Amino acid sequence: MRYWEGKFPQLSPLKRAGNRRYYRPADVAIARRIHSLLNDEGYTVKGAQKALREGGKPDPAPVAAPAPAPEQRGVSLDRLRVLRNRLQQALNA
Repeated sequence: MRYWEGKFPQLSPLKRAGNRRYYRPADVAIARRIHSLLNDEGYTVKGAQKALREGGKPDPAPVAAPAPAPEQRGVSLDRLRVLRNRLQQALNA
């Protein structure tokens, strides 16, 4: 994080007594955006700096919705078990 603070001026947490850093929700959102640009989207540090400068406000963190149960997707568990057993038999043959 301290490395990113030096490279990205948008990331500037408050400093408390003893130089302890206090990351506000906006700082965390920027850090997540930087992480996403560098690690998920394959940007270089310079490319991520440019993207943040041009993009302005960082993307909000996505909220993951729970996956629906197989029954809710129209698939019965019995049918899935039969398919699993057939696949195991094919692999063991």
